[in-house]
Amino acid sequence: MIHVDPEIYQKYPKDKIDEAVALLTYKKVDPLPKEELPGHPILYVFRHGQSEDNANFVFSGWRDSKLTIEGYKQAEVLAEKLRNKKLDMLISSPQIRALDTMKVAVSNNIAAKDLKIELDDRIKERNYGDLQGHSKLILQLQDPELLHEIRRSFQKTTTNGESLETVCKRVANFCNEIVPLMKQYKINVAVSCHGNSIRGFRMYFENLSPEVVQNIETPLGQDYAAYSIK
Repeated sequence: MIHVDPEIYQKYPKDKIDEAVALLTYKKVDPLPKEELPGHPILYVFRHGQSEDNANFVFSGWRDSKLTIEGYKQAEVLAEKLRNKKLDMLISSPQIRALDTMKVAVSNNIAAKDLKIELDDRIKERNYGDLQGHSKLILQLQDPELLHEIRRSFQKTTTNGESLETVCKRVANFCNEIVPLMKQYKINVAVSCHGNSIRGFRMYFENLSPEVVQNIETPLGQDYAAYSIK
């Protein structure tokens, strides 16, 4: 469920607020690729379910924002899809929304539900610096072009934060480490991360351009990307 601070309605016309909410609400997401070839290690990657900051249109970044009831429901949809997958290793961003999504996502998988969940800072969300905790909705109402540039530019760096390019580089560093490990031990790995870090995974495995990566929209919870390691 989406929440709008009542005070915003005292400062801006309702029609403008409704328009901004519609623009910021996920309506269309890009399908996630699934390559699950027999005999090859598989990397399963998914985004966390809806967090409180998602519901409130807040720049979350490195804040620890818990899952909403809707976020848990989304993770439960994902859990059904992962129920019968062979999972040998679980890795999550240390942020609570990703970690809790992982716990729910493997809860129906008899072989994986009791595996230790490893944490890795390299797959954390983008650090939005001074914007963290501030309202995307208000910025959309005040300066929509600036908000779009901040959220969808590959190289735009926020004050005391990082760019999407930086996120993709640290995710690539993670991939350069986990891929040889998967090949060596022939293991399948599940990764729980974030909207921007999953862009890094897609760039790495699909050779996507920065222009494509910056505009990808990923569903909250509910589904996964799968990459066969050849």
